[in-house]
Amino acid sequence: MNKISIDYEKKSIERGYTDRLLRIDLTRQAITVETIPAATKEMFVGGRGYCLQLVYDGTSAATRYDSPENVLALAGGPFCGESGFAGTGKFIIGSISPLTGTFCDSNVGGWFFPLVKNAGFDAIAVTGKSLKDVIIFIDDERQTISLEKAPATDSSLLGAEELVENWRGSAKPSSIAFINAGIGAKNTFFGCINSVYYDKRRNRCRAKQAGRGGLGTVMRAKGLWGIVVKSDLGTGAGNQPADKQRVRAVGSQLRQVIKQVDPNELRLGQQGTTSLLDMMNNHDILPVNNYKFGRDERQKEVSGKIFEEKVFSQKHPDGCFPGCTLSCTKGCEAATLTTGPHAGRTVPVDGPEYETAAAVTNLGIFDIPAIMEYAWYCDEYGFDTISAGVTIAFLIEAFQEGFLTTDDTGGVELRWDDQKTIFALLHKMAVGGDDFSRAAGRGIRHLKGWISNRAAGRNGLQREEIERQLELFAMEAKGLEFSMYITKESLAQQGGYGFALKGPQHDESWLIALDQIKNEMPTFAEKAQALRWFPLFRTWFNIAGLCKLPWIDVRHPDAAATDEPAKNLPTVEWYLELVNSTLGTHKTIDDLLAESERCYLLHKLINLRQGFGTREFDRIPLRAMAPVFLDEFHSRRDYYIGQLQELGVATVNRSDEELLYELQEHRRKQYEILTDTVYAEKGYDKHGIPLDETLERLGFTAPEYRAIVADARERTQAGRAA
Repeated sequence: MNKISIDYEKKSIERGYTDRLLRIDLTRQAITVETIPAATKEMFVGGRGYCLQLVYDGTSAATRYDSPENVLALAGGPFCGESGFAGTGKFIIGSISPLTGTFCDSNVGGWFFPLVKNAGFDAIAVTGKSLKDVIIFIDDERQTISLEKAPATDSSLLGAEELVENWRGSAKPSSIAFINAGIGAKNTFFGCINSVYYDKRRNRCRAKQAGRGGLGTVMRAKGLWGIVVKSDLGTGAGNQPADKQRVRAVGSQLRQVIKQVDPNELRLGQQGTTSLLDMMNNHDILPVNNYKFGRDERQKEVSGKIFEEKVFSQKHPDGCFPGCTLSCTKGCEAATLTTGPHAGRTVPVDGPEYETAAAVTNLGIFDIPAIMEYAWYCDEYGFDTISAGVTIAFLIEAFQEGFLTTDDTGGVELRWDDQKTIFALLHKMAVGGDDFSRAAGRGIRHLKGWISNRAAGRNGLQREEIERQLELFAMEAKGLEFSMYITKESLAQQGGYGFALKGPQHDESWLIALDQIKNEMPTFAEKAQALRWFPLFRTWFNIAGLCKLPWIDVRHPDAAATDEPAKNLPTVEWYLELVNSTLGTHKTIDDLLAESERCYLLHKLINLRQGFGTREFDRIPLRAMAPVFLDEFHSRRDYYIGQLQELGVATVNRSDEELLYELQEHRRKQYEILTDTVYAEKGYDKHGIPLDETLERLGFTAPEYRAIVADARERTQAGRAA
């Protein structure tokens, strides 16, 4: 294609905003720069809020992930790029998802969006489809934006340093950052987007991932190889807060607490999030064999301590953006691959994060080289490590339970702890190899129907019965695969997954440690209240351009003396100080929660518009609530018997099958009661549809919003009548 370019006049950052949107239509090859209305900023703040508004405005109930009008939206927030505070490299990518069929977003760190913001933009919206792969190039140095021919590679990681060298000209390598998605994103529904930046301390490119929901799949369906930004965060650049000294002072206070607390608790600065492997295993929360078990003796072979001492390079602090001393972005400089197209190559590996490592234990594998290989290939292919791993785990269990045979899998026997077979399937999925691997690449929601169709008639079972049985251990909800926590014993986290608007991802409600490990919400009422407050405050970080870890994983020493230690309110006060000293405002915590609740409601409305969003879509598989099979029950039999006795259930002279059924029915009823209670807390009716007064309170009074709600109510009534 011929290069298409426009000049633009850069708008400098002022009090955290540029108030500019970059819009690209790939079908028309049109590039425009627009002003973001003050009303949009007031209503939706930035980050996730801007992505929601852009996708809502640009799409309809008929929009699918590969529709030309689908919007791939990217936005930082008012604090993205603030080097005087910890955890400010974050931005959000959102779109209509191939997995869920509705809005899904994923947060990611690195230098990319701080550079985009420095180049003059608070958000980017990409629509249309290009016939040939292209890149968008934002050049702050020349103040041009162009559409150009994409590099001739489907690689996400290999050759990244050469691309930076080609693009940077006379600028320093750290002035270049880009996002892209590999070949696996083209051939599956769970493609991730890599956020690639040059790390001068390690003298190489590194990558963070926007993994959830198949956003890389959306990008490649548009014919978009990636977006490149060139901008210099040198002297004079920055977030330009209203009161820089106040920002620096509160940022210094947070860094001091990080320095004091983290080395003696999670050790994120030394182990990254692999430290959670030990914690979760010790509390029966680490997923093993498709979430069947929560603990395994082999976990000691993949301890966070081993990652700290033998895998991760500790030579340099590892924050993914300047100003963050939590330094949890760990990495290994040399891992040798043993499978796939790059077998024998030695590569650097970023991470792995806990979620990636646990995706491998969920396959029955407890081997650090295998974890590193899985992490690298998923990043290289552009796979969400969570969805890819959980999908393979589901397939193994379906095979073990007799719902799949070698006739279905192309002659392959699927087993736990079988690295050769599992990696072979991963590589096939990346290129869309055969019918089985292509079906696997569509995710668990699709696979339930695919398996049921093939297995119908075997052993006298009909399609509907097979699908019902698969649903018991198919670890997806709303079309999204579960992230990596066993929730059987945490009612709060069950609700955190079930009520999460994007599907079961922990960034909206990570309550399992507070509930199951620290027991800080022991009563039913406390769990229900937490399921309103925590999702709002956690998703506030996603509209602000901030990382949650300095708040939720580094508890202020003074929090213990407060009435609600789990909320870590002393640190929350520092975030409020960041807000007001940046924006020149006098906001309260309630103001921040209201901002988040408006975004939360818009996401709910999009879900309803797309035909989802009601109570049936908030239900979760039985395995997320209770043991499904007897071997699960037997793995903690004494514990479950004790629970049943506390409930007044007679356990003497009864079979384990009967006791398992009693436990399952109790857990199901608990979840339904929780659903009713949380809906009331959120201002929904019993079907999960917002009440009119909720719309009114949050400013959603336009007829179009009321029409979405009315249509959802009508569908619900029609369903009940049927």
